[in-house]
Amino acid sequence: METKEIQKLIDFIAQSGLDEVNIETADLKIKVKRYGSAPVVTSAPAPIAPPVATVVSPQPVVAEKPAPAETSASNLITIKSPMIGTFYRASSPETPNFVSIGDEIKPGKVLCVIEAMKLFNEFESEYSGKIVKILVENATPVEFDQPLFLVEPV
Repeated sequence: METKEIQKLIDFIAQSGLDEVNIETADLKIKVKRYGSAPVVTSAPAPIAPPVATVVSPQPVVAEKPAPAETSASNLITIKSPMIGTFYRASSPETPNFVSIGDEIKPGKVLCVIEAMKLFNEFESEYSGKIVKILVENATPVEFDQPLFLVEPV
């Protein structure tokens, strides 16, 4: 199982409300438990067992289509979270927000801070445009690839 597949599994579990999931294959054993709001993943090679003849009916696989960076109804760009963490609009409660609705942004402009594992990571814009909507409340948890801002390009 690749890292992307494990990340998708963690995201699915986080959205589903399950507290624990165990998956075993011939090559891998994964156990995901949620403590509080963040899932914890442990994995180990599956123990080698003698082959056993079993008949398994294949389950259909449903592929998700990735969300486009731009919405089809308009020309707005959706800026998404690059990581799991806590979203902050300012570097501290006493300082002004990095951006507000209506602000013009350019590549390199700091949009927010995402705190993950006690590290505060500044998240910079890759686009030029105007902030149309801020989709996340201050000091709330965000998931990887969660939409944060809508930007009208210039």
